[in-house]
Amino acid sequence: MSDPVASQTDAAGDAAPAADNVEYRVAHLRERLAAEELGELGVRTEVRAGAILVTGTVPSAQCRDTLLRVVHEELAGLTVHSDLVVAETTRPDHAEEL
Repeated sequence: MSDPVASQTDAAGDAAPAADNVEYRVAHLRERLAAEELGELGVRTEVRAGAILVTGTVPSAQCRDTLLRVVHEELAGLTVHSDLVVAETTRPDHAEEL
């Protein structure tokens, strides 16, 4: 008797992607982010309702753009939502009025 889960296919005849594959790809993304120059360990990635949610705070807009590029490279073909905050560390250009 064959395993019904192992024999599932989609309309194109390809094997249906397993949820484990998504978890594996997200884990690989986490490793890549930790190993690369970004080192953004404060950024979280979660699988929610079939999509990946990327949250956290980054130091600059350039860092955010680089991070999102890496995320889209690693998770190509998956739905990704991001909620990244850029922490502005530059000096204000005007005085605060009280």
